[in-house]
Amino acid sequence: MEGCKERAKAAGLTFQDETLEYIVTNKDLLELSPKNMIPTLYDYWVHDVEVLKEKGKYELYPHNPYETVINTRPAISFYNDNNPDWLNVMIFYHVLAHIDFFQNNYFFRHTWHEDFAAQALSDKRTIAQLRSEKGRFVDYVIEFARGIDNLVGYYNELSDLNRPEESKTSTKLDFYFDHFLQTVAKVPLQEYLKEVERYNQAVEEYGLMAESVFFSRGARKYPEVEALFTARLKEKKEKPKDLCQFIEEHSPFLRKEENKWKKTVMEIVRKTSVYFQPQIRTKILNEGWASYWHEKLFISDDRIKGNEVAFATVNAKVTSLPRVGLNPYALGMRLFDFLEESADKGRISYAFQKMKGLEARKEYDQKTGQGRRFIFQVRENFNDFMFINTFVDQDFVDAYKLFVTGKRLNAEKNVWEYYVKSRKASAYKEMLLDALYHPPHVKIHEPGIETGVLYLDHQFEEKPLVKEYIGHTLLGIEYLWGGPVKLETTELVEDSESHNSGQSSSYNLFDPAKKDQPRPKNLKQRRILYTMEKRKLSKVIL
Repeated sequence: MEGCKERAKAAGLTFQDETLEYIVTNKDLLELSPKNMIPTLYDYWVHDVEVLKEKGKYELYPHNPYETVINTRPAISFYNDNNPDWLNVMIFYHVLAHIDFFQNNYFFRHTWHEDFAAQALSDKRTIAQLRSEKGRFVDYVIEFARGIDNLVGYYNELSDLNRPEESKTSTKLDFYFDHFLQTVAKVPLQEYLKEVERYNQAVEEYGLMAESVFFSRGARKYPEVEALFTARLKEKKEKPKDLCQFIEEHSPFLRKEENKWKKTVMEIVRKTSVYFQPQIRTKILNEGWASYWHEKLFISDDRIKGNEVAFATVNAKVTSLPRVGLNPYALGMRLFDFLEESADKGRISYAFQKMKGLEARKEYDQKTGQGRRFIFQVRENFNDFMFINTFVDQDFVDAYKLFVTGKRLNAEKNVWEYYVKSRKASAYKEMLLDALYHPPHVKIHEPGIETGVLYLDHQFEEKPLVKEYIGHTLLGIEYLWGGPVKLETTELVEDSESHNSGQSSSYNLFDPAKKDQPRPKNLKQRRILYTMEKRKLSKVIL
């Protein structure tokens, strides 16, 4: 394994030297998988149910999960005890590429300086202690908090980390120009513009020292600025990043002394969700990167000798493109291969993009030699949405003969048939984007909390909420909030021509029977208001 690390680093991968590897049984892997392979994650009854389900599957269909790796400090990976040595070498290359991705992709930045396994162990002990004191109510809080843990403010966390240092020092300037001059001093427009000009001159003359010079020179005119700004900082609290934090801070129910412990449980669930968000959002990119490297590095490793056929068999199972469905390993690896070749030939450029001739595009080759460097940049700065939306084009679809499949019922034979629905890049890209993780965007109407009502506004993005989850989720939110909860959302309504009364029926976008059928043309959007009060759900059309 140390030899694998040397070869991987020589090829350009970067990662911390310290890693932990464990040889485990199939049973161990089945028991760890519901906890996202974190052995120290808090205990929860759903994990136990998942273990029983996976054991049942294993008895029916015995199989060997090869490996898994978790993003901790140091990185931990698990290997099946049935794996031969040559396979573990191949797998370790795959693992090292994952670790390189975890420790260099900017969407994982909030995890770079944390030992999540140690934090999870501390959280597990906290929940175990609370469970011994509070009983089953701990599991109620976990379940209700997990019902909204997909709404965590993951990008808000990232924005705080990625904000340039210079922008963090402008808080005082924001206060001075946006609040003090306009609200406190109430200066006329000409005076305001003079202050703006005075600051611009300070920037030209003093650069990084401009802010301190600007305020020191203006202290005689407005001596009260410093005191007011200091008081403002003390009063100003960090705004909640998501629904979980908002409930923790504003819930009348959780403010009661006997319920404060529930905030601790909610925050543990929230932190865990935030930690795993980048893994959900980079599945294709991450697995494609690892598959690209395990193939490149293991083929050049002398330990493959005598195992070429076995390697080809295993590798084909992992990285083969299915005719129906999506394999993130296969798609990601081929897209990295395609990008490396394209960058080597100078095709990642405006000059190439505006070319129209098919033969000219095929022969275009600037021999830049920048392919490997370019895919490292992609690994560092992209997530799945950006990866697919930016690089899946007609050249890529044609190169690998990709297509979108449709499904139709053959009434004569009474069987389902699959057919090639489209070979266009736009259709293939749409299919991929539709398969990505995309939690709903829910805003909170803060003025409503003064009346004791939590009002949530779902921002419709062409995908309605899954109806069967609304009631249970709002029930959990009502419990944590301690009062009525209202949810405004949009539903697709199918106008029925057979109803003379003008009635309409809801169209279930998530009905499996309708998945491969085109949407009816007579669908209309309707704003709906759900109210959960005293554990009863009501619904009105706005």
